[in-house]
Amino acid sequence: MKKIIIAIDGHSSCGKSTLAKALGNALGYAYISTGDMYRAVTLYFIENQVDINDSAAVLEALKQIRLHFVADENGNRIHLNGRDVSEEIRKMHVAELVSPVAVISAVRREMVRQQQAMGEQKGVVMDGRDIGTVVFPNADLKIFLTADVNVRAQRRFDELTARGQHVDFEEVKNNLAERDHIDSTRADSPLRQADDAVVIDNTNLNHEQQLELALDLVRERGR
Repeated sequence: MKKIIIAIDGHSSCGKSTLAKALGNALGYAYISTGDMYRAVTLYFIENQVDINDSAAVLEALKQIRLHFVADENGNRIHLNGRDVSEEIRKMHVAELVSPVAVISAVRREMVRQQQAMGEQKGVVMDGRDIGTVVFPNADLKIFLTADVNVRAQRRFDELTARGQHVDFEEVKNNLAERDHIDSTRADSPLRQADDAVVIDNTNLNHEQQLELALDLVRERGR
């Protein structure tokens, strides 16, 4: 089959990265996590004391940032200017700042530029909020992933409690609803379903069933 670009968008806690990783592994494609890219930019801003409210400082800092992914036995690793930062970007001080960084228009424009460069050779699966609408509007396959908010909240609740965090289910559910609203209403690159996207509602699907549905779509596009 010919190699294609696969764009996966959708709501919070729908399992976009789970599906994207599984597709990448099944097809031998590069998997690109746009969320990791925004986290890496945030880490750079923290380490270099970039004031995110200073537009000139942000623009200057973005000129110094180069990101790429390397697949090894530990999975897909993100490198910031040649340094593996896959573990550092998961730390709380990064997580607390990534949302304010990700809404900066200049940051989004630079990340889109780098994401598009990564997809030039095709054979790429990328997940996020604006992949099929902004990053790869001409992607060969666009998937919009969704699920019932109660199911998404339960999945997220189970994930957090498995990590030892004490959370309230209603709080988790309200947080997801708020994130959906913010993602869908922000001025720059809002979350929305592309006109030509295929919707997969995984409310009642397990990982294997979801992957098989996606692989069927890939086979149709890659003939």
